[in-house]
Amino acid sequence: MKFQAVKGTRDFYPQEMRLRNWIMDAWRRVSLRNGFEEYDAPIFEYLDLFTAKSGPEIAEQLFSLTDRGGRNLAIRPEMTPALARMVNEKINSLPRPIKWFSVPRVCRAEAPQKGRLREFFQWNIDIIGEDGVIADAECIYVLVDLLRELGLTPNEVKVRIGSRAIAVAALNSYGVSDELVPTALGVMDKKSKVSPEDFIFMVRKAGLSEKQGALICHFIDCAMLPNRLEDLAKEPGIGVAVQDMQKLFGLLTAMGVADYCVVDLSIVRGLAYYTGIVYEVFDAGESLRAVAGGGRYDNLLQVLGGPKVGATGFGMGDVVLGILLQEKGKLPASLGSGQLDYFVADDAPELFEQVVSLVAAIRTKGKSADFSYKRQNVGKQLQTANRRGAKNAVIVKAGGQVAIKDLTTGQQQEMSMEAFLKSI
Repeated sequence: MKFQAVKGTRDFYPQEMRLRNWIMDAWRRVSLRNGFEEYDAPIFEYLDLFTAKSGPEIAEQLFSLTDRGGRNLAIRPEMTPALARMVNEKINSLPRPIKWFSVPRVCRAEAPQKGRLREFFQWNIDIIGEDGVIADAECIYVLVDLLRELGLTPNEVKVRIGSRAIAVAALNSYGVSDELVPTALGVMDKKSKVSPEDFIFMVRKAGLSEKQGALICHFIDCAMLPNRLEDLAKEPGIGVAVQDMQKLFGLLTAMGVADYCVVDLSIVRGLAYYTGIVYEVFDAGESLRAVAGGGRYDNLLQVLGGPKVGATGFGMGDVVLGILLQEKGKLPASLGSGQLDYFVADDAPELFEQVVSLVAAIRTKGKSADFSYKRQNVGKQLQTANRRGAKNAVIVKAGGQVAIKDLTTGQQQEMSMEAFLKSI
């Protein structure tokens, strides 16, 4: 019987592992320099934690199980519920604002397709305990900081920013009842993903009238008009939400990242717990799924048994990001092979023990070093060094001498083994 990896999962051979580590190193580097602290949580939680956040229907999208004690558990499909649980447990002792990040492995029981797998890694940035739009601005800044770190330009990616508050106010003005607003938001979120015929069917199924459906279409079709915010500000009940959006863009301009951002009021995010500013990152041609998405979720901690606390944040998966970086030619050539500081070769078979000794000494000094297990001529050993991605080759010669060859420039120098070790 031949075994294969489960559909929608990945094996990480060394080359794929180098890409994964490169992305995750960038996530951590950007998080730390922006003042965020790393946390983690169990890979499985009580199923009720997820159904309390997203409703009982979410159970169909999870990998769930019943343990030997009869408890219903689920592998985490995202990190936000665990984050809320952890903060609620120590809400009175944690200094605010809470600025945390995580890079967990998450699983979702859904059909695999381009950019979507059942198992992936996700970068999470969250700020809890700050009600002001400055927290939303900082999260977006961190997101753009990462995009810049990876070499993506404003011409290649855009952060499309909408507002749940503006969308809800608009729906109310269209006569949509408070009870139907969550369903209507879900319909709005799917408009760009379905055909016009399917959209009309969704409108009817949601209990909305054809007129309300037409008004929603108009709202979305006008979502990116230059003067859209100014026009909406004149409508009753929407002014405060528009002011928050205008203030946000003022902050993003001051932070130097506004060129990556555009107002797109069609962005409402499908999850019900979002309450304010929301956003998604797309490649310029929108040929891929969203690279990242997030927004403000001021009610989630309260829904999960804690106090009402302002919260905002985003998540970015590694799958779509990896595809985008590859398509844009942003992956470094060094990912194609491993990286060694030194590859040690011998000039004659009888020098092999000196090779082993020198490799150990180099490693003791904190540098990476390796050697060939097979006794081969120097030329073949240097071929192995190049294949392994070594920066330098060290050739052990008779009389305690070594030749150090820079495999990038081809320059070579000779010195004693003792002098070489001192130079490291």
